[in-house]
Amino acid sequence: MPNTASPTKVDLSGHAGPSGHAVGVSNDEFRAALSRLAAGVVLVTAHEEPYDPDDPHAPVGEDVGMTATAFMSVSLDPPLVLVSLRDGSRMDDLLDEQPLWAVSVLSESQRHIAGRFAMKGRISDRLLFDDIPYVHGAASGAPLVRGALATLECRTEQRIPAGDHTLVIGRVLTAEVGSAEGGPLSYFRGKYRQLG
Repeated sequence: MPNTASPTKVDLSGHAGPSGHAVGVSNDEFRAALSRLAAGVVLVTAHEEPYDPDDPHAPVGEDVGMTATAFMSVSLDPPLVLVSLRDGSRMDDLLDEQPLWAVSVLSESQRHIAGRFAMKGRISDRLLFDDIPYVHGAASGAPLVRGALATLECRTEQRIPAGDHTLVIGRVLTAEVGSAEGGPLSYFRGKYRQLG
């Protein structure tokens, strides 16, 4: 009788089942395995320009934000970072149209910001930003959250399709370390956490 406590074996030959996963890997197993990887939490932001700046009746532009844990440094020279965006998300659509965006590295005291911008079926971005202190970056025009551990302003260099996401590589235009005390906000096993 096989040992049911042993890890699931994965077919590494590259053969995919009907779901697109390698045979033997389900969505739930994939999520569970990757939830054991602790990640930092950032707020990715951009400013959507008005549809028609010459028409006073056209919809106005607004600030857009999304919580991300799939964010990393790519290169020091030139300074490049990468964020993974779900295909068809508002941020993915916006950054497909315009190249400027920003990242605020959230502190452990900013869990409410992460939760707010990660909600599914959420309210308008204008209301989400309503009581959050921020400034618009000079290089990107995107919101930079006050009290963040660090902020970066970026310009998209490359967009790489990757399954149901797009990997957006951005050149860092500005980088500032905030004055916030305390540690970073992290995400582990499906929950926001603090170090220590």
